[in-house]
Amino acid sequence: MFISYNQSCEKIAMGLLSYVTDLKNVARLKPEMDSYIENVDRKLFLWKDEETDNIVALIGVEISEAMVLVRHIAVSPSFRKEGIVHRLLDGLQQHYPTSTINGTLETAPFIAKWNQKQLNRNDEETSGSL
Repeated sequence: MFISYNQSCEKIAMGLLSYVTDLKNVARLKPEMDSYIENVDRKLFLWKDEETDNIVALIGVEISEAMVLVRHIAVSPSFRKEGIVHRLLDGLQQHYPTSTINGTLETAPFIAKWNQKQLNRNDEETSGSL
């Protein structure tokens, strides 16, 4: 389930962000977390696993007028390869339906795979209706 970050989840969010390679060091992690809390144009969203009721993934974004820039994606190791990144991106698209979703050098490959999956899905739907 796609949910917005709130401060009651701060420790969980920091734990997930620590999976991001350049944020493993606490000296870099804390300022990055603070920037999501303090800046209105930066937001964190979480993924709550419905079976376990645990928060298992996070996506950090920077929002501008027509674009959402995905800065960070982190998934708990035991939940990787389950399609959670795609579900996070689907939730983000539903939350910002008129915005284009782009990524940084680190997150762009995930977004490219997600975009390709969407194109394939749309192609299947189109060919199925002919």
